[in-house]
Amino acid sequence: MTVHPTDRHGLVHRARALAAGFTDTDLARAHRQGRLVHIIPGVSALPAERTPEQLHRLTAIATLAVTGPDHTLSHQSAATLHDLPMLKPSLRRVHVTTGSRSGGHRSAKRHAHIGSLEPAEVVLVDGVRVTSLERTAVDVARTTTMGFAGALAVFDAALRRGADRDLISTMLRRRRSGVGQARRALLHADGDAENPGESWGRAQMIEAGLPVPRLQHEFRDADGNLVGRTDYDWSGRLVGEFDGDVKYRNHLRPGETPFDAMKREKEREDGLRRLKRQTRTRHASAHVATCADGRRVRVGAARGAGAASLRERR
Repeated sequence: MTVHPTDRHGLVHRARALAAGFTDTDLARAHRQGRLVHIIPGVSALPAERTPEQLHRLTAIATLAVTGPDHTLSHQSAATLHDLPMLKPSLRRVHVTTGSRSGGHRSAKRHAHIGSLEPAEVVLVDGVRVTSLERTAVDVARTTTMGFAGALAVFDAALRRGADRDLISTMLRRRRSGVGQARRALLHADGDAENPGESWGRAQMIEAGLPVPRLQHEFRDADGNLVGRTDYDWSGRLVGEFDGDVKYRNHLRPGETPFDAMKREKEREDGLRRLKRQTRTRHASAHVATCADGRRVRVGAARGAGAASLRERR
């Protein structure tokens, strides 16, 4: 079995492969046979199942290696190094910040942002220069194409990973494009949100003027046994859940099928209903609440009405 030389990130660099005795013909054959996959010109990787974020991470690392020594991975590219979840990020281009007021440009594969970086705003992640967690969250929040929801999602995620809220607030005092959206999102950011989908759901509530829910509250019975933990709840009378496309698949226990997970979720819901007869509302990633549903959620949160089930629809 042919073993190609890889770096600490699993990348195969043409120069290193040639130095190890491989030829360009060998590398071309490995690509044709699927034993290597293209990352950028001159850099490949071993084949593997990768998420778009994981693939972008490799692309970003490979790209930084061939750019200027003062450049730093930033924006969405830095977020993939920090494992910072984002709401529908655009990963078409690798983002770097030049560290100066010159050298900015944008191509089909790369976006070099001009701007200085404070020493504390640059860190090493796996040996790669990237903007700090706080600076990365700020840059993504300012530039996300998902608006307020995208900014809220990245700030929620950053706080969940230990980012300093005061430091983020200080960074947002600078006059930059998109800071208004980012400042507003930071006011509502909550590290208890578990994923971008939950952040998106809360953003819809905030934008609609609905009561802001409590996040990830644990409900227990009279004996102190855990009945369930909900994504959202309003004073324990109305509870809400975000159902993404892979909700059940991502929460499978060993040996479970998606049907088993769905059944377990149903039993949890029944337990919550028995506990306090809460109203439950669900929404999925492709859905946005209608005005009618919004009014019912507002009434339910205020009065704790019945045990009806609401579903948000486009």
